[in-house]
Amino acid sequence: MKAAVLHEVGGIPRYEDFPDPVPGQDEVIIDVKAAAVENVDKLIAAGTHYASRKYLAQLPVIPAFDGIGTLPDGTLVGFGNPRPPYGALAEKTVVTKGAYAPIAEGIDPAVATVLGTAITGMSITTAAGFVPGETVLVQGATGVAGRLAVKVARLLGAGRIVATGRDDDQLREVQAIGADTVINTAVSDDELAQAFVDAKGDGYDIVVDYLWGRPTEILLRSLVPESFAFPKPTRVIQVGESAGSTLTIAAESLRTSGVEIYGAAKGLGPQTMGQVYDQVVTWAQSGELTFDMARVPLSDIETAWQRTDLRGTRLVVVP
Repeated sequence: MKAAVLHEVGGIPRYEDFPDPVPGQDEVIIDVKAAAVENVDKLIAAGTHYASRKYLAQLPVIPAFDGIGTLPDGTLVGFGNPRPPYGALAEKTVVTKGAYAPIAEGIDPAVATVLGTAITGMSITTAAGFVPGETVLVQGATGVAGRLAVKVARLLGAGRIVATGRDDDQLREVQAIGADTVINTAVSDDELAQAFVDAKGDGYDIVVDYLWGRPTEILLRSLVPESFAFPKPTRVIQVGESAGSTLTIAAESLRTSGVEIYGAAKGLGPQTMGQVYDQVVTWAQSGELTFDMARVPLSDIETAWQRTDLRGTRLVVVP
């Protein structure tokens, strides 16, 4: 079969022949229809992600650990955790029986690869108990997940949406899809702190945070009241760390600001995961939720892997 094959840690996958997978006991072959290339896939391939050791234990290897494909009976499914060295960027892969779930009828396989990304935006309900009319701040709104979070917040009935990013052109695009106010984080610390204060209005009810690091440290500092007051709760959902994996939190940032910090997985379980997934599918089927994708053939993986022009668009590889 043809596959994207990674021969060395930190290398670029190459389009070439690879032995077909042979299913073992309790395994099944998947004919891959679409697989998204996400930042985590590149981090793993580069050897800089905590999961790199697991997925790069043997080389060569096929990157990406989830995708959309068909079972031997033709059922379209979303699958995960292929058996190394087989990944999702190939014509076929092999997974444990049950490591997949049916995809709703009428969903394009390429679109189905991005549905999971929208679920991080749904964390405003599962993790933070969102109430329609609340103000939502999306930290890192110019990426794929951030843009979907803006769309999801609008569909759920946010009263006001504030979005941050580092590029004015992309921030204008985010305004066009639903943000009311945007903040460029590529300014001095004092300017950014003031921008957070100017944009908060009656306060940020929920923060969906894909950044962490410096921007969130400054945000938390900006929420400390200037005088004694009963603080309005601000529920911060930690999702990503594209601006840094750590930050320093001053004691007063928690003691007096009303800030509550949750992980994105808070509130998720089999039932809630099914509910939010069904909601995202419903929006996708109706056309209310749209997904920006760049579809490329598997044969173009070397060029596609190195693209830097996607600007909030998900790269989807189709064998």
